[in-house]
Amino acid sequence: MSSSIYSVNPWLVAVVLNTILLGVAWIAPKKLLTPAGLFHAWFLAILIWVTIGWQGYAVVMFYFLVGSGVTRIGMAQKEAEGIAEKRSGARGPENVWGSALTGALCALGVGIINSGFLVPNPQSLIPNPQSLLLLAYVASFSTKLADTTASEVGKAYGKSTFLITTLQPVPRGTEGAVSLEGTLAGIVASVAIALVGWGVGLIDLLGVAWCVLAAFIATNVESVIGATLQSKYTWLTNEVVNILNTLIGAIASVLLAWTWITFSN
Repeated sequence: MSSSIYSVNPWLVAVVLNTILLGVAWIAPKKLLTPAGLFHAWFLAILIWVTIGWQGYAVVMFYFLVGSGVTRIGMAQKEAEGIAEKRSGARGPENVWGSALTGALCALGVGIINSGFLVPNPQSLIPNPQSLLLLAYVASFSTKLADTTASEVGKAYGKSTFLITTLQPVPRGTEGAVSLEGTLAGIVASVAIALVGWGVGLIDLLGVAWCVLAAFIATNVESVIGATLQSKYTWLTNEVVNILNTLIGAIASVLLAWTWITFSN
């Protein structure tokens, strides 16, 4: 009986909690999500709660709130220059999954392993895949928050913006442009969310370093993609680039951790 209650409880808590939050967000005067975006975020939040628990939920909520906040930095100025996010920063389904698909897949992997559906081989090269998936989960959101913060701060406060591939001066908001102000803000953002991941016990302190380094690598690779490929392929939308960005960050964190473990043993 108790095991049955335990197995149902996470779903019940997740559905009730996120339905309440959905209702609050629906009637809130300041819209952070479109109506469709709300329902997709509701589904994502339930998935995260059930697979990783409140710890994973804390990370994604931190990303969403801080990311939404930095999007509104200098909004009037960015709108006047035509470089602001569409819908005044309100996220639609494409934004939800562009930012969180990689993290959701990592969470799903953790949930599948924890359910006993897949049993890791202790003799394999990855004896504890859950820890690497949790690292990748935090790194994916660390990467996305770094990217969002660097972009929005750079567009609002960047004194000099350069194309990452040529270092030639370009207008703020240009795809592939970087600025010192945006880069530093992105690093601070990646540190902040990685520390949240450490604070709730998803990663260790060394994992914070891997997340920050992976976010820096992925954010710069994303800028290169924006400067070289995005204008050439219509399918390479901002949302697709965001998925690639978070995927690169997640993979980079795992490779960094794996390399460290391999050479330190």
